[in-house]
Amino acid sequence: MTNLASLIARESQAFIAAHPKCAAQAQALQQHWLSGAPMHWMRDWASPFPIVVEDAEGATLTDIDDNTYDDFCLGDTPGMFGHGLQPVARAVAEQLRRGATYMLPTALASEVGALLGDRFGLPYWQATLSASDANRALIRWARAVTRKHVIVVFDGCYHGMVEDCFVELRHGRTRPDAGLVGQVFDMTRTTRAVPWNDLGALEAALAHGDVGAVLCEPAMTNCGMILPEENFHKRLRAMTKKAGALLIIDETHTLSTGPGGATKAWGLEPDALCIGKAIAGGFPAAVWGVSAEFAQRIQAWSAGASPAGAPALHGRSGIGTTLAGNAAGLAAIAATLKDVATEDAYRVMLAGTEHLVAGLTAVIARRQLPWCVVHVGARAEIVFAPTPPKNAAEMRAALAQRDLNHALHLYLINRGILIAPFHMMMLVSPATSEAQIARLVSAVDEFTGALSA
Repeated sequence: MTNLASLIARESQAFIAAHPKCAAQAQALQQHWLSGAPMHWMRDWASPFPIVVEDAEGATLTDIDDNTYDDFCLGDTPGMFGHGLQPVARAVAEQLRRGATYMLPTALASEVGALLGDRFGLPYWQATLSASDANRALIRWARAVTRKHVIVVFDGCYHGMVEDCFVELRHGRTRPDAGLVGQVFDMTRTTRAVPWNDLGALEAALAHGDVGAVLCEPAMTNCGMILPEENFHKRLRAMTKKAGALLIIDETHTLSTGPGGATKAWGLEPDALCIGKAIAGGFPAAVWGVSAEFAQRIQAWSAGASPAGAPALHGRSGIGTTLAGNAAGLAAIAATLKDVATEDAYRVMLAGTEHLVAGLTAVIARRQLPWCVVHVGARAEIVFAPTPPKNAAEMRAALAQRDLNHALHLYLINRGILIAPFHMMMLVSPATSEAQIARLVSAVDEFTGALSA
């Protein structure tokens, strides 16, 4: 601990010395922004104050002090295909010239719908501004058409700012998550949390007969990366069908698995799909899609055909916002699907990730560290545990080494490398070079040497 504390102190001073302009801007930001940034997440980095960005292109970011960084964070996924994507920039600029939002569709909308259906295997879609909104809409529709109020999520999940998902599992019981600021309704009345990979607990949660939907990622990524065990998704699908519960898959992070996300790569069969962050190449947009059967149930409910006598759906539904499905966002989605998120781009990303994982694994083995590397598609993570955790409880024990986590993040920043600030997650883009991957592996190696010195 003393060694870590001295390392953090030394690295903090090195950061301060190399970022005088960022330091000045940090003071200016404090004057009018809560938490000293436009969004409080921007303060979650290990640096003493925020890095203030000047420019970014491909997988490289430059701050206002002219420090450059190999970017393996990529905005925590919105920049998954790289920064400054020219196809997206051109498409959005042209659409902005003709108007950003009309509350009406454009001719491009039908093409985007067809692209989404072909790529992800679900026939009907809606657009939103974020994955949070997409997940909210799907939960609401699932409850409406099934007339069941309870949803099941997995302990350690994060599905954006969706209030229903802010629960956690402690001592076998679902309890409110302290992160749900200011909420007065007890979400545990309508949400149950179960451990990831625990099919017995899932079966028990579904046995009450009141579950409208199960919401999950193909692999957990927000509490640390946790992979599904063999046949987990097959059993999950079978159990939800038997219980009459809809299965909603959140591909917001696992879109890095392949062109059709993990859903296509792993042959999953969800009733609904949420895709956010990277679907528009960094432009704020997201989508959600549903199966033909789910769509029919939505249409029946909307037409007032619900046995409960629900009214016909109209504008005041509480689902969607005025900016949802705006023309600029659809232009960005179209450009991303056609010209950015291509088969070739994924081949580069996946090959680069394999090299990164191999390099990090070799460092861990050579240094005889009680760590491991977990990865899904183009996303990899160092875990401070000898074997990959199977659920959030095991991952929390690994993440409890906060000083080690802080020290490694700060060490990498000072060597011009950015990874996701929340835990040890790294993302490889089509623009990420072999040299950048080699620098990251070398920096981790040097850090482990500094620890043992």
